[in-house]
Amino acid sequence: MKPFDPRLLRAVPAARKPVAVLAATGVAGGAATIATAFALSAVVVAVVEGTDLVAPLAWLLGLFAVRAVLAAATERVAAWAGVSVSSALRAALLGRWGAVDADARLEPGAAVSLATAGTAAVEPYAARFLPTLVTAAVVPVLAIGTLLVVDWPSALVVVLTLPLLPVFAALIGKSTADSTERRWAALASLSGHFLDVVRGLPTLVTYGRARRQATTIREVSDRHRHATMETLRIAFLSSAALELLATISVAIVAVTVGLRLSHGSMTLGAGLVAILLAPEAYWPVRRVGAEYHVAADGAVALDVILAQLEPTPAAPRSSSTPAPNAAFDAELTGRTTRSRPNAAFGGVALAGGRVGEVRVVGVTYAYAGSPAAVLRDLDLAAGPGLTVVTGPSGVGKSTLLDLLAGLRSPGSGTVETPASHYVTQRPFLATGSVRSALTIGHPATDDQLWEALRAVEVDGVVAALPGGLSADLGDDGFGLSAGQRQRLALARAWLSPETLLLLDEPTAHLDPEGAEHVAAVVAELAERRVVVAVTHRDELLAHADHHLVLAAADASPVEVIPGAPSLPGSPRPAGEEGDR
Repeated sequence: MKPFDPRLLRAVPAARKPVAVLAATGVAGGAATIATAFALSAVVVAVVEGTDLVAPLAWLLGLFAVRAVLAAATERVAAWAGVSVSSALRAALLGRWGAVDADARLEPGAAVSLATAGTAAVEPYAARFLPTLVTAAVVPVLAIGTLLVVDWPSALVVVLTLPLLPVFAALIGKSTADSTERRWAALASLSGHFLDVVRGLPTLVTYGRARRQATTIREVSDRHRHATMETLRIAFLSSAALELLATISVAIVAVTVGLRLSHGSMTLGAGLVAILLAPEAYWPVRRVGAEYHVAADGAVALDVILAQLEPTPAAPRSSSTPAPNAAFDAELTGRTTRSRPNAAFGGVALAGGRVGEVRVVGVTYAYAGSPAAVLRDLDLAAGPGLTVVTGPSGVGKSTLLDLLAGLRSPGSGTVETPASHYVTQRPFLATGSVRSALTIGHPATDDQLWEALRAVEVDGVVAALPGGLSADLGDDGFGLSAGQRQRLALARAWLSPETLLLLDEPTAHLDPEGAEHVAAVVAELAERRVVVAVTHRDELLAHADHHLVLAAADASPVEVIPGAPSLPGSPRPAGEEGDR
């Protein structure tokens, strides 16, 4: 962990201006500190010698005013820098995760912790630690240089004792870094576990396992508490050690100056400047040690954030040379497809490179850390029409949709798709109005919005809300039922311009009548788009142009005729979380 990581300026260009302004204010503050020592000593000498006080007092008051202005400006700049840097890091982090596939991102719990608490922890690092670091790099050098001119013996004492502070700070800082990393790991574990528990709370309550999670969360919280207390103990010991060293060093300078003043070997003005400047040489280094502990969380989080922002070579997602069409006529390894006649669809074998088709050739995919592939040697061709994907839980149906959407990259094989709109089992509904939730990524008029809402039969629900389309939705659509959130997501898909529409359990959370209507809506969308839908229910099969059955990667091939009355594989309750 570095005191200042130059990767910050490379990864986040928006941080360059705040850091540069902080450096400028630090240099100005150091110069004002040196000038104040001379002005204050001039006032004392004028009082002792009985000379004119007007000029020294004017200089002293003017410098006090300058330092006050610089201090206020530094605080404002530091606060602005902290917010600017943390916001820029958060935006860069989210932009980075949005540009890479799911396997290149952190685990969801750790990602949430890093994007919220992690970037927030960087704020004191930028707002307090960096300004202090700049001051510590400028003021001691100016103070020692001035002392060399005014009183070289005092400068020699400072030069010999000052390095002890950063040495001890570095030794203690190493323990602080290790302790903070353990604390951050405990926080990430706590955040991830708590997020998993909240997400799975309905299931835990259903099976009577909710209370047992309280014990687990308590244990994880205790680990975080112990790590925090360990970090605080080190911080207090560090501050005490640095204060003791600085106090002893300043005392040595004061004693030597006092002895020489008593013997008349130096002037009063030079002695006062030496005594006033000696603490200023040690004070910034002591502050760096204190602020380091305050910003330790931010420094550790910054290491993790910058590691996430480093560019990594992306795996190729598609091939420029389409595979032979004959590959789509052959029996698929572990899974078989067969299409029913449809003029728009045109069968399984499609001409390579035609706009508006999905081509998957020899795709194998395994999750990170998993020795077994969830998909193996998968071939698929789909054109305009409805392709329904079925199969037992865990065979990779949702994973297939992630691959088609570009959220994941295959370990081998190629995926070629047009632009897609993906409706997951938990569709995203941001806090805001219904209108803003429906127009994410594409504008639409109110008439178009109402048409889409009527198509999925949720217009009555929206009309009953205070303000209609302008009604505010809670976080993740809070205030609406799961089925209503699903219908809003389908209305948004209805409005989207993308050629490929990916649906994961679109009839989940719906009663049989509602599921039949949604299936008809999906079939209507499939008349002008390529629609690939994953389901565990029967409603979509009646409208399917193409039926793909996924089995385990090592299972024998299974053929299914579209429109079969029941689904193969093990059923699961509607609305269950996505397959892996």
